[in-house]
Amino acid sequence: MEKVVTSLLENQCRQVRKDILQMMKVSGPTHLGGSFSSVEILVALFHLIDYAPHNFHARDRDHFILSKGHAAPAFYSLLAGKGFFRREDLLRFRSTGSPLKGHPDRLTTPGIEIATGSLGQGLSVGVGLALAGKKEGKSFKTYVLLGDGELDEGQVWEGMAAAAHYGLQHLIAIVDVNGLQLDGPTDRIMNLGPLPEKLRAFGWQVYQVDGHDLEKLVTVFTAAARDPFPAPKAILAYTVKGKGVSFLEGRVESHSLALDGDDFSRALAELGGVK
Repeated sequence: MEKVVTSLLENQCRQVRKDILQMMKVSGPTHLGGSFSSVEILVALFHLIDYAPHNFHARDRDHFILSKGHAAPAFYSLLAGKGFFRREDLLRFRSTGSPLKGHPDRLTTPGIEIATGSLGQGLSVGVGLALAGKKEGKSFKTYVLLGDGELDEGQVWEGMAAAAHYGLQHLIAIVDVNGLQLDGPTDRIMNLGPLPEKLRAFGWQVYQVDGHDLEKLVTVFTAAARDPFPAPKAILAYTVKGKGVSFLEGRVESHSLALDGDDFSRALAELGGVK
């Protein structure tokens, strides 16, 4: 990837994190940790796929489902950048009458394919989309972003089994593996390791990548999208919860919190402040 492109994407990542902080400032406690950990994943993915207002209702376009719906602030920033709604609407996040709810809602927010937030359901929807595409002879890709804590849900593994059974090669599940969930470390709450071997045993092609390395993410997303093997693809993106703000990184407390005035200013300053 060209250095100028990498630089542009890095700047976009900083802007997304600043947007998330500004949304928290107006809404109160917000899912900062899981939103921050998914930023590079989302920025790299939306750099590659044609997901925009002009073709949102086209059946043949690539699809995206944010199964870890609590990372909605990061997704909203991307959608505003794509022109689905005004950037000013970000500052109405979770306000009365705002189109931007705490979790994605397709009935109120442009650019949302399916309401999510009740964890474990997004992959099943992705299986349905990919299966419909296969039956119609379409080649669009269906991307689903999950959290590693979300994999505790049994419905995820039912979806994994169904996807492999039907040979859904255009279904790409991305797991934000930040190692922390609401109550603590994922391996302590419900140890699902070894995750790569488990996914392969379910019949999935598995890729692993540093979830904060934009160049590697673009390379892996491209490889998975072009992989002709007739099986669904899983990308394990290893991340840090709260990435981007030093005093939030790797802290379970960052899962959902509000920053006071001093901490808010510190966080914003680490991201380059407001320009």
